[in-house]
Amino acid sequence: MQTAGADARLRDGVHSFAVVGSAEPPLAAVVEELVDALRANGFTAAADASRADLALNLVDPGRPRPVRRRSRGTFVAALWSRPDLPLDVGDGLRETYPMLVRALANVSLCYVPGRGVYFTTMERGYYLVEAPDGGLGSAVLDRLRPLATARLVIDNEFRADLEPELWAGDELTAEIGEAGRRLDRLGLLPAPFPVEELVSRRDLRHIERLYTIGGLSYGNLSARKDRTRFWMSASGVDKARLREPGRDILLVSGYDPAAERMILSVPPEIEPRRVSVDAIEHWMIYQQNPDVGAILHVHAWIAGIPATTINFPCGSAELAESVAALVAAAPEPTRAVVGLRNHGITATGTSLSEILDRLEPHLMPRVPMT
Repeated sequence: MQTAGADARLRDGVHSFAVVGSAEPPLAAVVEELVDALRANGFTAAADASRADLALNLVDPGRPRPVRRRSRGTFVAALWSRPDLPLDVGDGLRETYPMLVRALANVSLCYVPGRGVYFTTMERGYYLVEAPDGGLGSAVLDRLRPLATARLVIDNEFRADLEPELWAGDELTAEIGEAGRRLDRLGLLPAPFPVEELVSRRDLRHIERLYTIGGLSYGNLSARKDRTRFWMSASGVDKARLREPGRDILLVSGYDPAAERMILSVPPEIEPRRVSVDAIEHWMIYQQNPDVGAILHVHAWIAGIPATTINFPCGSAELAESVAALVAAAPEPTRAVVGLRNHGITATGTSLSEILDRLEPHLMPRVPMT
């Protein structure tokens, strides 16, 4: 994954790419088109795939081999072909998501002859890119480039300076825990994805290093503590089991823009989890809207809401800025509901219970994919 500020080349508009592996027909023609599109758009070939900005990993579906990148500065797209990929969205996602994880990729690109290329993202985005009049490589690059060049703000700085009276939590952490359980009762919490069942222990350590996560779960919750701080659910933890402050629920106390990382206040002598990767998004919303008391993000949908135009990755500055702008443009920013394309919704309110009371009658569990 791309870390914000990790690679100045992206900010200068210079991009490098590498192709790892080989492809047989019919995938080979798509790869050739995509490489031509990359070159036409100013990308240059890199000699070392582990240092490239974008690595196209041509994987064998039966035995995918990851690209061993040297840092999160390399965005990896796993390219493969499955002529008989199921048409049903749920079945297709079940086929493609494991490939994304096994290949340690940021996105899976599955070519289906006669249909196009199916994108599968870490956020469970699943959508088809097609080009009925030709130019599939260019169409794929148009959707891939914003993802590959997004700047992630997912690093954490832990400071053991949490006030002793908050070591056991407060009424806000209790509310976050109850809201997580309520989401579970509503069937809006897909189970944390069992990464450890799909990859080896060695690859699991690699995932933890690259993605700064210990697992994949969906959705997050936060509640404002005071003017500058807010409690937020941790990354990779089942939101129905948010119990321990400092591990399952963390106090975000600041943002270091120079280092582009979130600052967490934690109790001493505790090994904290990382905060949700969407902390930068919540930080922006709270800073811009002093009257917002809580924020909920869930993988569900509400008809007729404004939505982002690009499905930037979770934790990226671009996604945070897009969502914060939609909240600011809402008639009531303190009661906003905005869509994240191919992803879910983010809602603001005075409290998490108020948000859920307001949204529950309108929530649809399936997010539209476009």
